[in-house]
Amino acid sequence: MEPRTDPFDLLKNAGSDPGLWFLIAAPIGLLFVVGAIAAIVIYISRRREARLLIEDVNAESLSIETPVSGEDRRLAPNLAEPEPVVPTPSRPQLKVVPKAADPEPSGEDQELSELRGADRSSWLSRLRDGLSKTRDSFRASIEAVFTGKTRIDAGVLERLHEALYRADIGVATADKLVDKVRKTLEKDESTDWLAVARCLKQEAREILERPTKPLNVPAEGPWIILVVGVNGVGKTTTIGKLAAHFLAQDKKVLLAAGDTFRAAAIEQLEVWGKRLGVEVIKHKQGSDPAAVAYDGVKAAMARKMDVLIIDTAGRLHSRKELMQELEKVTRVIGKDLPGAPHETWLVVDATTGQNAVQQVKAFSEIAGVTGLVVTKLDGTAKGGVVVGISDQFGLPVRYIGVGEKAKDLRDFKPAEFVESLF
Repeated sequence: MEPRTDPFDLLKNAGSDPGLWFLIAAPIGLLFVVGAIAAIVIYISRRREARLLIEDVNAESLSIETPVSGEDRRLAPNLAEPEPVVPTPSRPQLKVVPKAADPEPSGEDQELSELRGADRSSWLSRLRDGLSKTRDSFRASIEAVFTGKTRIDAGVLERLHEALYRADIGVATADKLVDKVRKTLEKDESTDWLAVARCLKQEAREILERPTKPLNVPAEGPWIILVVGVNGVGKTTTIGKLAAHFLAQDKKVLLAAGDTFRAAAIEQLEVWGKRLGVEVIKHKQGSDPAAVAYDGVKAAMARKMDVLIIDTAGRLHSRKELMQELEKVTRVIGKDLPGAPHETWLVVDATTGQNAVQQVKAFSEIAGVTGLVVTKLDGTAKGGVVVGISDQFGLPVRYIGVGEKAKDLRDFKPAEFVESLF
C-alpha cells in the first residue's frame, strides 16, 4: 500500500516543484480575474441604471398635468387630456409628487400663442380649404357648361342661376350675379369659365364691400359687445375665440355668462376664461340674464376693461317670449351705459343655408343686429349664403370661422372670401 499524501506536504514542497506550483496557483488566479470582471460589469450597470432613473424623474416632473375631467372634456373638446406615463418594466419607477396645477391651462395658452404668431398666408390657405366644399359643388355644376368656348345664351344663364341658387346665394342675389354676367359677356361670340368667374367675383365683392359701416368703438370706457344666436351655432365657443383675438391685440377683456338657462353654457364660458386668463361674470343657473348683463357692465367700467363680451341664451327665432327677453337685456345694458351695447353680433351657422336668412331677419328686429359672425363654413357646400345675407340685409360680416381653433376664426375680408369662394 502506498503512503497517503498530505496536502500540506505538497505546499511545503511547491517551491521545489514548479509544475505543482502552477497546478495550485492557476485556479486561484482565474477566480481573481473573473471576480474583477464581474465587479466592473456590476459597477457600470448600476451607474447606467442610476442615470436612467434620474432622466425618468426629470421627464415626469416636467410632464405632470391634472387630468381633464369628463365634464370639462365635453364642455371644451379642444382641451386634450395628457397621455398617462407608462412605467418601464425593466427598471423600478420612482414616485414623484406632482406640483400644484390648474384644472385647465391658464394665462396665454397654446392657442393664444399660435394666434399671435399666425400669418395671413396660413389663414388664406385654411380659408380656401374651408370653402372647398362650396367651391367644388358650384364649379361641378357649372363648369360642364363651359367645356370649351361657349356663347352666353338663355340656356347657359339659366344653368348658372341654378348653380348659384344651390350654393344658397339666394334668388335675388343670384339674379344680380347672372345679370352681371349677361351684361358683360353676352356680346362675346364665345367665352369660358374663367371669364364667367371673373364677373362673378367682381359682383360678389361689390356686394360684400357695400356695408362699410365701421365698428362702433366708444372713445372711452369699455366696448360692449352683445352676442346672440340660436342654439347650436357655436355661440359660446365663438365668444371664447373672440376673446382670444382681442387678447392677442393686447386688450383687457371681460366675459359675462348671460346664458343662464343652461348650466353647461356657464361652465363652458368659465373653461374659456381659465384657459385665457380672463375673468367671467356669472350668476347661478336660472338667474335673470339682464342682471348678469348689468353686473358685467358695472364690473367692466369699474375695472377699466377694454372689451366686455356678453353671452346670451340660445333661442329659437320663432319663440316670441324668448326674443322679448333678449330685448329686455338690450334695454338694461343701454340704461346702465348709454349707447351700449355698442355692437350686437349675430352668430349664424353656414350649414343651415337659407334658414340663416330667417334668423337674421328675426334677431335684427328685436336686438338691432349690427354685424354677423359666420361659423362652420368648412362643413358645408352652402357658403354662398354669406353673399346672399349681406346683399339682402346690408349687414357687414365681422368674422368668419373655418375650424375649431381660435386661429380658425378671423376678421372678414371680402376680397379673400370671394377669391376662395369661386
